[in-house]
Amino acid sequence: MNKLVRGLGAFVWVVSLTCTVIGQSGKAIYENDFEKTGLNKVPDDFLVLDGQFAVREEGGNRFLELPGAPLDTFGVLFGPTEKEGVVVSGRIFGTGKGRRYPTFALGLNGQGTSAYKLQVTPAKKALELFKGDEVKASVPYEWNSGAWTRLRLQVRKVKEGEWRVEGKVWTDKEPSAWMVSVDEKEQPVAGRASIWGSPYATTPIRFDDLLVISAKEKP
Repeated sequence: MNKLVRGLGAFVWVVSLTCTVIGQSGKAIYENDFEKTGLNKVPDDFLVLDGQFAVREEGGNRFLELPGAPLDTFGVLFGPTEKEGVVVSGRIFGTGKGRRYPTFALGLNGQGTSAYKLQVTPAKKALELFKGDEVKASVPYEWNSGAWTRLRLQVRKVKEGEWRVEGKVWTDKEPSAWMVSVDEKEQPVAGRASIWGSPYATTPIRFDDLLVISAKEKP
């Protein structure tokens, strides 16, 4: 009897946890883990802006890789064209080499001066939120070389004539609060999600588990 009660209690706890996770998540709009893409290729729906991106495999896991050379900033657009009410997330892996470090980012609203990017900048020990080439917000962040880093960026409408852009990053446990944010009075432009990499350490940068979901109105 006790075993039955304990088993039932564990089942209820698991169901409750699952429902909580589902309740906190928006509707999936786009997702790609690269498992269905051929090796040495790029998904057909990706728009490579620049860079020799290609799907690679290690330990049975496929991911998109940007090689360690040449040294520049390269990016890819993916997913549907959206203006607001969306969240993009993904995992990014990089390694430092001596005193040289990679820089990598997730973005929303396309490319150009009106696009947003959540960027990990290890050389500055910072997490930065960009609009175009301008840093709109920055917080200290200690990056772990050789570990998969998760990034999440959100653009949502707060009220009429006001929008909020928010971002967070983690390696193990997701922070409950957004780490960087900026309020905007100018309506976001429509554009696709993006990933960016600058292999300044001359080592490859890997991207995986890209996901675009609808944002909650009241996070």
